Amino acid sequence: MKQENNTLFLDGAVTKVTVPALFAEQKNLDLNSITSIDGKNITELDSAGVAFIDGVLLQAKLTSSALVHLTSDHREQYHTFSSLALDAAPHVQSVPVFQQIGEGVLQWVSSLQDALYLTADIAFWSVVGLFNHKGQRKGAVEQQSLLIGVNAVGIVGLLSLVLGLILALQSAAQLRQFGANIYVADLIAISMVREMGPIITAILLAGRSGSAIASEIASMKVSEEIDALKMMAINPIRYIVVPKFHAITICMPLLVTLSNLVGILGGLIIGITYLDLSPTAFLNEVLNVLVLRDIVISLAKSEIFAWAIVIIGSYFGFHVKGGAEGVGRATTNSVVASIFAIILVDAIFSLVFYF
Repeated sequence: MKQENNTLFLDGAVTKVTVPALFAEQKNLDLNSITSIDGKNITELDSAGVAFIDGVLLQAKLTSSALVHLTSDHREQYHTFSSLALDAAPHVQSVPVFQQIGEGVLQWVSSLQDALYLTADIAFWSVVGLFNHKGQRKGAVEQQSLLIGVNAVGIVGLLSLVLGLILALQSAAQLRQFGANIYVADLIAISMVREMGPIITAILLAGRSGSAIASEIASMKVSEEIDALKMMAINPIRYIVVPKFHAITICMPLLVTLSNLVGILGGLIIGITYLDLSPTAFLNEVLNVLVLRDIVISLAKSEIFAWAIVIIGSYFGFHVKGGAEGVGRATTNSVVASIFAIILVDAIFSLVFYF
């Protein structure tokens, strides 16, 4: 390597073997005066040599066009490994705020339209499926009932018992100061039946069964099993979603009833052990304060929550994008959306029945 006037001449091999020596020689050169690099005498060039040439060009504040007289093979190698030979990334213009808002609104409207179409399909085929089981696997509803309902009994019962214990314990500490121990039964009965029982059960099923529905459908969508069903003239909604819809419609009221009873049992335990109440007095107070309206509201909420879980899980499953990462994202989004929908519907129910 030598410098003559404003040109740097490279000769011989410019490879990983010779680059350390070239770096040592470079220190003795005046790179600021160099205007071009002549590579006609280069006999061998590899990626390390290309990196060395790029470093010299950068220090001399030159572009790749300053490298001249390379053979066609060496020029091709240089363009393959050089970072300076890459085209500059195109400038991405920022999207105006109002355009972003408009695109977001249009995307939301499109998603809402797809969700309404899916809801209509599920509702239609669910009604048809009550009278005609064509297009469904034999025993699919029973299988889904076991997965959604029976397998959830343990966690629903345990959490409801703990919740009843906590509610009774926290309220008892205040009520006993005024000699109103017996009203713990009223508080537990109303809160469990009208609010806590349905919403806690729904949230548990949203995390447990809703995520399973979304991940199952999303996996089938990614692996093109949904397309295979369509090719066999099998309606995916009728084959996959309807059995889950029927199963959760049957199981959710039963699980909510279990949650209500176990939560009241937790309050009874606190009433007997902490408030010195008799089981008869506690249960009589519960029966006196509860009316048919409360039970109907509780069961109505449970059905609406159940349908929301299936519809939302199916929506995110059918609209998955990407591979395994998309399946995980769809599952997460379905659980978040289901819990949000449950809380929103519960708030609407509370406002409607309050007035």
